[in-house]
Amino acid sequence: MDQPTNQSLPPSAQLMDMLFGYALSQSISAAAQCGVADALAHGAKNIDTLAHATETHERSLYRLMRALASVGIFSEDPDGRFSLTPLAEPLLSGAPDSIASYATMTGSDWFYNTWGQLPYSLRSGEPAFDFLHGKSMFEYLTENPAAAQIFNDGMTATSMPESAAIVSACDFSSVRKLVDVGGGHGLLLSAILKKYPEMKGVLFDSQPVIENALSVFAEPPLSGRCECMAGDFFHSVPQNGDTYILKYIIHDWDDENALTILRNCREAMAQDGRVLVVEIIVSEGNTPCIGKFLDLLMLLFLRGFERTETEYRNLFERAGFTINRIVPTPSPLSVIELVKK
Repeated sequence: MDQPTNQSLPPSAQLMDMLFGYALSQSISAAAQCGVADALAHGAKNIDTLAHATETHERSLYRLMRALASVGIFSEDPDGRFSLTPLAEPLLSGAPDSIASYATMTGSDWFYNTWGQLPYSLRSGEPAFDFLHGKSMFEYLTENPAAAQIFNDGMTATSMPESAAIVSACDFSSVRKLVDVGGGHGLLLSAILKKYPEMKGVLFDSQPVIENALSVFAEPPLSGRCECMAGDFFHSVPQNGDTYILKYIIHDWDDENALTILRNCREAMAQDGRVLVVEIIVSEGNTPCIGKFLDLLMLLFLRGFERTETEYRNLFERAGFTINRIVPTPSPLSVIELVKK
Protein backbone atom coordinates (compact mmCIF):
# COMPACT_ATOMS: atom_id res chain seq x y z
CA MET A 1 0.00 0.00 0.00
CA ASP A 2 1.66 3.20 -1.19
CA GLN A 3 1.53 6.21 1.11
CA PRO A 4 0.56 8.60 -0.35
CA THR A 5 -1.32 7.04 -3.26
CA ASN A 6 0.91 6.68 -6.33
CA GLN A 7 -0.53 9.03 -8.94
CA SER A 8 1.12 7.03 -11.74
CA LEU A 9 -1.18 4.08 -11.07
CA PRO A 10 -4.46 3.71 -12.99
CA PRO A 11 -7.50 5.15 -11.17
CA SER A 12 -8.79 1.73 -10.12
CA ALA A 13 -5.47 0.90 -8.47
CA GLN A 14 -5.34 4.31 -6.75
CA LEU A 15 -8.85 3.75 -5.44
CA MET A 16 -7.94 0.26 -4.22
CA ASP A 17 -5.03 1.82 -2.35
CA MET A 18 -7.43 4.24 -0.67
CA LEU A 19 -9.87 1.47 0.22
CA PHE A 20 -7.21 -0.15 2.37
CA GLY A 21 -6.98 2.99 4.49
CA TYR A 22 -9.01 1.29 7.21
CA ALA A 23 -6.43 -1.51 7.38
CA LEU A 24 -3.66 0.97 8.13
CA SER A 25 -5.76 2.81 10.70
CA GLN A 26 -6.67 -0.39 12.51
CA SER A 27 -3.08 -1.62 12.40
CA ILE A 28 -1.80 1.58 14.03
CA SER A 29 -4.52 1.32 16.66
CA ALA A 30 -3.68 -2.31 17.39
CA ALA A 31 0.00 -1.44 17.83
CA ALA A 32 -1.01 1.29 20.29
CA GLN A 33 -3.35 -1.01 22.22
CA CYS A 34 -0.59 -3.62 22.54
CA GLY A 35 2.02 -1.09 23.64
CA VAL A 36 4.47 -1.93 20.86
CA ALA A 37 6.14 1.50 20.79
CA ASP A 38 6.69 1.51 24.54
CA ALA A 39 8.28 -1.94 24.29
CA LEU A 40 10.78 -0.51 21.79
CA ALA A 41 11.47 2.68 23.75
CA HIS A 42 14.93 1.54 24.85
CA GLY A 43 16.11 0.03 21.59
CA ALA A 44 15.53 -2.50 18.85
CA LYS A 45 14.11 -5.94 19.63
CA ASN A 46 13.72 -9.15 17.69
CA ILE A 47 10.20 -10.41 17.23
CA ASP A 48 10.22 -13.08 19.93
CA THR A 49 11.43 -10.59 22.57
CA LEU A 50 8.91 -8.01 21.35
CA ALA A 51 6.07 -10.53 21.40
CA HIS A 52 6.98 -11.55 24.95
CA ALA A 53 7.10 -7.91 26.07
CA THR A 54 3.69 -7.13 24.54
CA GLU A 55 2.04 -10.48 25.41
CA THR A 56 1.19 -11.14 21.77
CA HIS A 57 1.43 -14.09 19.38
CA GLU A 58 4.87 -14.00 17.78
CA ARG A 59 3.99 -14.81 14.18
CA SER A 60 0.89 -12.59 14.23
CA LEU A 61 2.83 -9.68 15.69
CA TYR A 62 5.50 -10.09 13.02
CA ARG A 63 2.84 -9.76 10.31
CA LEU A 64 1.60 -6.53 11.89
CA MET A 65 5.10 -5.11 12.30
CA ARG A 66 6.10 -5.98 8.75
CA ALA A 67 3.02 -4.18 7.41
CA LEU A 68 3.60 -1.07 9.51
CA ALA A 69 7.31 -0.99 8.72
CA SER A 70 6.44 -0.99 5.02
CA VAL A 71 4.87 2.47 5.43
CA GLY A 72 7.53 3.88 7.74
CA ILE A 73 5.88 3.14 11.08
CA PHE A 74 8.64 1.12 12.80
CA SER A 75 11.50 -0.38 10.80
CA GLU A 76 12.99 -3.85 10.45
CA ASP A 77 16.76 -4.22 10.13
CA PRO A 78 18.58 -7.01 8.21
CA ASP A 79 18.82 -9.03 11.43
CA GLY A 80 15.04 -9.03 11.86
CA ARG A 81 14.99 -6.56 14.74
CA PHE A 82 12.32 -3.87 14.90
CA SER A 83 12.88 -0.34 16.11
CA LEU A 84 11.10 3.00 16.39
CA THR A 85 10.99 5.50 13.54
CA PRO A 86 9.97 9.19 13.69
CA LEU A 87 6.46 8.13 12.62
CA ALA A 88 6.29 5.55 15.42
CA GLU A 89 7.52 7.85 18.21
CA PRO A 90 4.13 9.57 18.72
CA LEU A 91 2.82 6.12 19.73
CA LEU A 92 5.04 6.25 22.83
CA SER A 93 2.79 6.82 25.82
CA GLY A 94 5.16 9.34 27.37
CA ALA A 95 6.09 11.31 24.26
CA PRO A 96 5.35 15.06 24.34
CA ASP A 97 3.31 14.68 21.14
CA SER A 98 1.90 11.25 22.00
CA ILE A 99 -1.27 10.25 20.20
CA ALA A 100 -1.22 6.69 21.57
CA SER A 101 -4.48 7.22 23.45
CA TYR A 102 -6.19 8.65 20.38
CA ALA A 103 -4.96 5.72 18.29
CA THR A 104 -6.40 3.36 20.89
CA MET A 105 -9.73 5.17 20.75
CA THR A 106 -10.03 4.95 16.96
CA GLY A 107 -9.77 1.16 17.18
CA SER A 108 -12.31 0.77 20.00
CA ASP A 109 -15.42 -1.13 18.96
CA TRP A 110 -17.85 1.65 19.86
CA PHE A 111 -15.87 4.10 17.71
CA TYR A 112 -14.82 1.97 14.76
CA ASN A 113 -18.13 0.11 14.34
CA THR A 114 -19.96 3.42 14.02
CA TRP A 115 -18.06 4.21 10.82
CA GLY A 116 -19.46 1.01 9.34
CA GLN A 117 -22.92 2.56 9.55
CA LEU A 118 -22.12 5.61 7.43
CA PRO A 119 -24.76 4.60 4.84
CA TYR A 120 -27.40 4.82 7.59
CA SER A 121 -26.44 8.42 8.36
CA LEU A 122 -26.34 9.28 4.66
CA ARG A 123 -29.88 8.00 4.16
CA SER A 124 -31.41 9.29 7.39
CA GLY A 125 -29.36 12.37 8.26
CA GLU A 126 -29.21 11.02 11.82
CA PRO A 127 -26.17 9.94 13.89
CA ALA A 128 -25.28 6.32 13.28
CA PHE A 129 -24.02 6.09 16.86
CA ASP A 130 -27.54 6.65 18.19
CA PHE A 131 -28.86 4.02 15.78
CA LEU A 132 -26.28 1.43 16.93
CA HIS A 133 -26.52 2.06 20.66
CA GLY A 134 -30.02 3.45 21.18
CA LYS A 135 -28.64 6.58 22.85
CA SER A 136 -26.42 9.54 22.14
CA MET A 137 -22.65 9.26 22.38
CA PHE A 138 -22.48 11.43 25.50
CA GLU A 139 -25.20 9.33 27.19
CA TYR A 140 -23.31 6.17 26.23
CA LEU A 141 -20.04 7.48 27.67
CA THR A 142 -21.78 8.48 30.90
CA GLU A 143 -23.04 4.92 31.31
CA ASN A 144 -19.79 3.22 30.23
CA PRO A 145 -16.85 4.47 32.33
CA ALA A 146 -14.25 2.35 30.50
CA ALA A 147 -15.27 3.81 27.14
CA ALA A 148 -15.41 7.29 28.68
CA GLN A 149 -11.85 6.89 29.93
CA ILE A 150 -10.66 5.88 26.46
CA PHE A 151 -12.49 8.87 24.97
CA ASN A 152 -11.14 11.34 27.52
CA ASP A 153 -7.60 10.02 27.14
CA GLY A 154 -7.94 10.28 23.36
CA MET A 155 -9.13 13.86 23.55
CA THR A 156 -6.33 14.74 25.97
CA ALA A 157 -3.77 13.26 23.57
CA THR A 158 -4.86 15.57 20.77
CA SER A 159 -5.31 18.56 23.08
CA MET A 160 -1.69 18.77 24.18
CA PRO A 161 -0.12 19.65 20.79
CA GLU A 162 -3.17 21.73 19.85
CA SER A 163 -2.91 23.76 23.06
CA ALA A 164 0.76 24.45 22.37
CA ALA A 165 -0.14 25.58 18.84
CA ILE A 166 -2.81 27.97 20.14
CA VAL A 167 -0.54 29.46 22.81
CA SER A 168 2.24 30.01 20.28
CA ALA A 169 -0.06 31.66 17.71
CA CYS A 170 -2.16 33.94 19.90
CA ASP A 171 -1.32 36.91 22.13
CA PHE A 172 -3.34 36.67 25.36
CA SER A 173 -1.40 39.41 27.16
CA SER A 174 -4.39 41.78 27.34
CA VAL A 175 -6.72 39.19 28.87
CA ARG A 176 -7.61 39.70 32.53
CA LYS A 177 -10.13 36.91 33.08
CA LEU A 178 -10.31 34.01 30.62
CA VAL A 179 -13.35 31.71 30.76
CA ASP A 180 -12.83 28.34 29.10
CA VAL A 181 -16.32 27.13 28.17
CA GLY A 182 -16.48 23.35 27.92
CA GLY A 183 -12.78 23.30 28.77
CA GLY A 184 -12.58 19.63 29.76
CA HIS A 185 -9.68 18.80 32.05
CA GLY A 186 -8.15 22.24 31.62
CA LEU A 187 -5.17 21.50 29.40
CA LEU A 188 -5.62 24.56 27.20
CA LEU A 189 -6.48 26.92 30.04
CA SER A 190 -3.56 25.75 32.16
CA ALA A 191 -1.15 26.22 29.24
CA ILE A 192 -2.35 29.79 28.74
CA LEU A 193 -2.25 30.63 32.45
CA LYS A 194 1.30 29.32 32.76
CA LYS A 195 2.48 31.67 30.01
CA TYR A 196 0.57 34.69 31.37
CA PRO A 197 1.07 34.78 35.16
CA GLU A 198 -1.09 37.88 35.70
CA MET A 199 -4.17 36.27 34.15
CA LYS A 200 -7.07 34.72 36.09
CA GLY A 201 -9.06 31.83 34.67
CA VAL A 202 -12.39 30.05 34.96
CA LEU A 203 -12.78 26.46 33.83
CA PHE A 204 -16.41 25.65 33.05
CA ASP A 205 -17.73 22.17 32.26
CA SER A 206 -20.07 19.49 33.62
CA GLN A 207 -19.70 18.35 37.23
CA PRO A 208 -17.95 14.99 36.56
CA VAL A 209 -15.44 16.66 34.23
CA ILE A 210 -14.72 19.47 36.68
CA GLU A 211 -14.09 17.00 39.51
CA ASN A 212 -11.37 15.36 37.42
CA ALA A 213 -9.83 18.72 36.53
CA LEU A 214 -9.38 20.12 40.04
CA SER A 215 -5.92 18.63 40.51
CA VAL A 216 -4.60 20.44 37.41
CA PHE A 217 -5.02 23.80 39.14
CA ALA A 218 -4.20 22.77 42.71
CA GLU A 219 -0.43 23.29 42.60
CA PRO A 220 1.80 26.32 41.86
CA PRO A 221 2.01 28.23 39.58
CA LEU A 222 -1.73 27.76 38.97
CA SER A 223 -3.05 27.45 42.53
CA GLY A 224 -5.40 30.29 43.41
CA ARG A 225 -5.57 31.58 39.85
CA CYS A 226 -8.37 29.47 38.38
CA GLU A 227 -11.92 28.86 39.51
CA CYS A 228 -13.42 25.52 38.43
CA MET A 229 -17.18 25.82 37.92
CA ALA A 230 -19.71 23.16 36.98
CA GLY A 231 -22.75 23.89 34.88
CA ASP A 232 -24.57 23.55 31.59
CA PHE A 233 -23.62 25.96 28.80
CA PHE A 234 -27.10 25.61 27.30
CA HIS A 235 -28.46 27.36 30.40
CA SER A 236 -25.74 29.88 31.24
CA VAL A 237 -21.98 30.44 31.45
CA PRO A 238 -19.88 32.23 34.10
CA GLN A 239 -20.36 35.99 34.21
CA ASN A 240 -18.06 38.94 33.53
CA GLY A 241 -15.15 37.37 31.73
CA ASP A 242 -13.43 39.70 29.32
CA THR A 243 -12.53 36.74 27.08
CA TYR A 244 -14.36 33.45 26.52
CA ILE A 245 -12.70 30.60 24.68
CA LEU A 246 -14.55 27.67 23.12
CA LYS A 247 -12.32 24.97 21.64
CA TYR A 248 -14.04 22.20 19.68
CA ILE A 249 -17.40 23.18 21.18
CA ILE A 250 -19.39 24.82 18.38
CA HIS A 251 -18.66 22.01 15.91
CA ASP A 252 -20.41 19.50 18.22
CA TRP A 253 -23.81 21.10 17.64
CA ASP A 254 -26.30 22.06 14.98
CA ASP A 255 -26.94 25.74 14.34
CA GLU A 256 -29.73 26.22 16.88
CA ASN A 257 -27.80 24.65 19.75
CA ALA A 258 -24.62 26.46 18.71
CA LEU A 259 -26.52 29.74 18.73
CA THR A 260 -27.73 29.08 22.28
CA ILE A 261 -24.15 28.60 23.50
CA LEU A 262 -22.89 31.68 21.68
CA ARG A 263 -25.75 33.88 22.88
CA ASN A 264 -25.17 32.75 26.47
CA CYS A 265 -21.55 33.84 26.11
CA ARG A 266 -22.62 37.17 24.65
CA GLU A 267 -25.00 37.78 27.53
CA ALA A 268 -22.41 36.87 30.18
CA MET A 269 -19.33 38.64 28.81
CA ALA A 270 -18.10 42.08 29.77
CA GLN A 271 -19.22 44.89 27.48
CA ASP A 272 -15.84 45.15 25.79
CA GLY A 273 -15.30 41.40 25.87
CA ARG A 274 -14.60 38.95 23.11
CA VAL A 275 -15.16 35.30 22.31
CA LEU A 276 -12.47 33.08 20.81
CA VAL A 277 -13.91 30.18 18.83
CA VAL A 278 -11.24 27.56 18.14
CA GLU A 279 -12.22 25.27 15.28
CA ILE A 280 -11.10 23.86 11.96
CA ILE A 281 -12.34 26.06 9.12
CA VAL A 282 -13.32 23.88 6.18
CA SER A 283 -11.74 24.97 2.91
CA GLU A 284 -13.97 25.71 -0.05
CA GLY A 285 -14.04 23.69 -3.28
CA ASN A 286 -11.82 20.66 -3.85
CA THR A 287 -8.97 21.78 -1.60
CA PRO A 288 -7.91 18.91 0.73
CA CYS A 289 -8.84 19.55 4.35
CA ILE A 290 -8.97 17.19 7.32
CA GLY A 291 -12.06 19.08 8.42
CA LYS A 292 -14.02 17.56 5.56
CA PHE A 293 -13.53 14.09 7.01
CA LEU A 294 -13.97 15.31 10.58
CA ASP A 295 -17.32 16.62 9.35
CA LEU A 296 -18.30 13.02 8.53
CA LEU A 297 -17.34 12.05 12.09
CA MET A 298 -19.73 14.76 13.32
CA LEU A 299 -22.44 13.28 11.11
CA LEU A 300 -21.87 9.80 12.52
CA PHE A 301 -21.43 10.54 16.21
CA LEU A 302 -23.16 13.82 17.01
CA ARG A 303 -25.44 16.39 15.42
CA GLY A 304 -22.78 18.95 14.70
CA PHE A 305 -20.94 20.26 11.66
CA GLU A 306 -17.56 21.43 10.53
CA ARG A 307 -18.17 24.76 8.82
CA THR A 308 -16.64 26.96 6.16
CA GLU A 309 -15.68 30.55 6.91
CA THR A 310 -18.87 31.73 5.22
CA GLU A 311 -20.99 29.40 7.35
CA TYR A 312 -19.25 30.57 10.50
CA ARG A 313 -19.76 34.23 9.58
CA ASN A 314 -23.48 33.63 9.06
CA LEU A 315 -23.77 31.73 12.35
CA PHE A 316 -21.94 34.40 14.34
CA GLU A 317 -24.00 37.17 12.74
CA ARG A 318 -27.18 35.45 13.95
CA ALA A 319 -25.70 35.24 17.47
CA GLY A 320 -24.98 38.97 17.55
CA PHE A 321 -21.25 38.83 16.81
CA THR A 322 -18.92 39.93 14.08
CA ILE A 323 -15.54 38.41 13.26
CA ASN A 324 -12.74 40.74 14.30
CA ARG A 325 -9.96 38.52 12.95
CA ILE A 326 -9.01 34.91 12.24
CA VAL A 327 -5.67 33.66 13.57
CA PRO A 328 -4.24 30.50 11.99
CA THR A 329 -2.18 28.20 14.22
CA PRO A 330 0.56 25.62 13.50
CA SER A 331 -2.19 22.98 13.49
CA PRO A 332 -5.43 22.48 11.55
CA LEU A 333 -7.15 24.80 14.04
CA SER A 334 -7.84 28.50 13.65
CA VAL A 335 -8.78 30.97 16.38
CA ILE A 336 -11.76 33.09 15.35
CA GLU A 337 -12.04 36.27 17.44
CA LEU A 338 -15.58 37.57 17.88
CA VAL A 339 -16.78 40.92 19.21
CA LYS A 340 -20.29 42.19 19.75
CA LYS A 341 -21.95 43.84 16.78
